[in-house]
Amino acid sequence: MNDEPIGMKLLLSYELNPESSQEYYQFVMGSYVPTMQALGLQMSEAWHTAYGDAPNRLIGFVTEDQESMLSLLDNETWLKLNEQLEEFVSEFSYKVIPYRGGFQL
Repeated sequence: MNDEPIGMKLLLSYELNPESSQEYYQFVMGSYVPTMQALGLQMSEAWHTAYGDAPNRLIGFVTEDQESMLSLLDNETWLKLNEQLEEFVSEFSYKVIPYRGGFQL
């Protein structure tokens, strides 16, 4: 694995509300992911945690440079997307890290 950053990664973590799973999937696949792509990020991974203390969802998006990431985080569309996402999830959080490929926490 390469130790040099090859871009920036945005990691979203949250708990999916089981009673809204169908609406969640429709929103994420129909709106959230396409909008993030339009804002210049690509989905890199989606993980489900079945057991343990970790959030049951971890979603990653990547971009080639820090400027694109900073632009996203300052974008009103990003804020509105997450407000909509929070209708279906709890304990939502995110962090930005250097992207090095592979699984990252």
